[in-house]
Amino acid sequence: MKKLIIAAGTGFLGQVLVHHFKNKFEEIVIITRGKSQTIDGIKYVNWNARTFSGWEKELENATVLINLAGKSVDCRYTKENKKEILLSRIESTKILNKAVLKCHNPPKHWLNSSTSTIYRFSLDKQMDEIDGEIGNDFSINVALSWEKAFFKTETPNTLKTALRTSIVLGKNGGAFIPLKTLAKIGFGGKQGKGNQFISWIHEQDFANAIDFIIEKEMTGIVNVVSPEPVRNANFMQKLRKAVGFPFGIPISKFFLKIGSFFIRTETELVLKSRNVIPKRLLENGFQFKYGNIDYAFKNLLR
Repeated sequence: MKKLIIAAGTGFLGQVLVHHFKNKFEEIVIITRGKSQTIDGIKYVNWNARTFSGWEKELENATVLINLAGKSVDCRYTKENKKEILLSRIESTKILNKAVLKCHNPPKHWLNSSTSTIYRFSLDKQMDEIDGEIGNDFSINVALSWEKAFFKTETPNTLKTALRTSIVLGKNGGAFIPLKTLAKIGFGGKQGKGNQFISWIHEQDFANAIDFIIEKEMTGIVNVVSPEPVRNANFMQKLRKAVGFPFGIPISKFFLKIGSFFIRTETELVLKSRNVIPKRLLENGFQFKYGNIDYAFKNLLR
């Protein structure tokens, strides 16, 4: 494959993908809010994710475009932050649609971030791409608006795939680091009732799944999650065992609310039951390397 473009590729997930694809593409370009430069053969090009400024020329002759842009949801849901969470996703997706349509030789395949949070809170039903039930709250409505902005503009010469991704567990970033720290200092008990499901995926399976989607030219909606959602209490118990700590103090919903206030985040991130499965990946023959949480933790703590 010739050219890979990653919009907002300097964060945790972007770097996971760069590491995975660095020997599979002749050229990798990262579109970033940072300065334009070239480091270790990777080209970084500045954008503001809202308007054209020259970066759009990089999309010419690209094999794959991956868009990861969007303000982190790990923040307090103030009016200002909620507005930025929504606009950062919608505006970056809209401007990329315009850029793709301007190209003489547009990217062959565009993969756009979405989220497995789009499905309703579920303790019973496993949500797949076909029968999954969409809920109705702030995060879900952001996801719906995001996907609408992505798909409503037709790009006749560019395949489109929305990646409904779960929590990605990785060694060098994301949610795993603070969770591991909590477990090591004795606060690795259940969070809230502990019966809520966690949909997750190991960073290597995440990258492998993106590679697979590109290879198979899968379009539409794809759940990028492991095949085994785990209840919060079980997830934390297995994490305590993996880090070698004998006990974990449970954290009630009340104390989660207090703690989230002080660390400037929202309890929804740990209390919502995300019970999502990767039906389309499995039906197309994708094989998970770390589909079991024990095996995933063992690798991540190695």
